[in-house]
Amino acid sequence: MTSTTAQTPIAPGDAPSASEVELLIGGMTCASCAARVEKKLNRMEGVSATVNFATEKAKVSYGAGVEVADLIATVVKTGYTAEEPAPPRAEPEATAEETPGPDSEPGALRQRLLVSALLAAPVVLLSMIPALQFDNWQWLSLTL
Repeated sequence: MTSTTAQTPIAPGDAPSASEVELLIGGMTCASCAARVEKKLNRMEGVSATVNFATEKAKVSYGAGVEVADLIATVVKTGYTAEEPAPPRAEPEATAEETPGPDSEPGALRQRLLVSALLAAPVVLLSMIPALQFDNWQWLSLTL
């Protein structure tokens, strides 16, 4: 006698949903601090975390029974600070009517170049041509 059991396929929506969050971790001073935070987060039920000491960020995958506040509380209990990063702000798009003014990046760089060239020219001339040198000309060059 054989028995057959019907197995129902698991639909993608039926699987336990795992969410991901990136936390900003503060107060870590060494790689062992990052390992300690990672270890504490990974001990939580349904949590998988990786902590990057260099960027001071933790990438955490967690299950349905875990809240972000629980993750932050665990990091705080470990002795470090944690917070969610601020959502990125959408920058307003420039319209075709706007023209770059003197405060725009290329305009500001061009102005700085011109001022630097105008102030550097007398320094070069005074330094290279002895006929233009006068008493204490070095102080003028320093000032320019």
